[in-house]
Amino acid sequence: MKETSARLLRLLTLLQMRREWSGADLADRLGVTGRTVRRDIDKLRDLDYPVESTKGVTGGYRLGAGADLPPLLLDDEEAVAVAIGLRTATNGSVEGIGEASLRALVKLEQVLPSRLRHRVAALQISTVPSRSSMPTVAADTLTAIAAACRDHQRLRFDYRNHDGTESLREAEPHRLVTWGRRWYLVAWDVARSDWRTFRVDRLRPRTPTGPRFSPRELPTDDAGAFVAERVARLWQYQSKVRLPVPADAPEAQNFAGIGRVEPEGPESCLLHVGASDVRSLAWMLGSMEIEFEVVDAPELAANLVAMAERLQRAVPEAARGKVRAEE
Repeated sequence: MKETSARLLRLLTLLQMRREWSGADLADRLGVTGRTVRRDIDKLRDLDYPVESTKGVTGGYRLGAGADLPPLLLDDEEAVAVAIGLRTATNGSVEGIGEASLRALVKLEQVLPSRLRHRVAALQISTVPSRSSMPTVAADTLTAIAAACRDHQRLRFDYRNHDGTESLREAEPHRLVTWGRRWYLVAWDVARSDWRTFRVDRLRPRTPTGPRFSPRELPTDDAGAFVAERVARLWQYQSKVRLPVPADAPEAQNFAGIGRVEPEGPESCLLHVGASDVRSLAWMLGSMEIEFEVVDAPELAANLVAMAERLQRAVPEAARGKVRAEE
């Protein structure tokens, strides 16, 4: 009986992980026969879990929607991740979920084992109300897009470009990415036959979703770096600087999230970056903890010189002398 109960819990966990499973896949994961899977499915139904089944070559099992929310089964890492996510969501870029996130967090922390409560508490996460005017995204929009990504279903949506023009788009969604406090969708644009990034706050999904598709391979392994490179192209002010390390060095790859790293030789690489204006770019580059050389932007170089002189004037002469003596 204990073995059967444990197997039922594992079966329920699997059904919650993916939208649909074939009987053969479930039997393989559980190490049992297809007949045992069918019996266990019936037992879950007797416990009021709404497990749906379809017949045929493409048939399988899925956990359907019921009158009550079934209990979720989370392993240790998943439980900690959910708790952290709920804490950060109480003041984030998704509108209308702050209070609900806090209620869910209270419920989750009540049932967490002490070892996990200590792990979550050790992070000492706190939130400060944001006065930013950054656009927010509706929670139902995010969940609709995430479900389409998970189930490999085409999305049709109205989209507003940066110039204000609107268009109807159809795409194969690949991944949701947060970058610069904004949400982006990485997807294959069907009409343009190319990969695109879409600002989610400018996107209004249409229902129902389209047919299923076979996932394509993104040109890069890192969806976040892909978004960063695409967004960088849209900045009003563009420039490039030379870094004294190879393109594949960790010091260079650390900047893949703010621009595009281009190999130049065995000892150096070029970092293509952008910003809304030259002054903002100067301050961003000035905060980098690596030497760099401005390649093609005299206006940027002048701003860096002015910034360096200003920072030097901010330090009293006595303090400068003390620093030189310590060196």
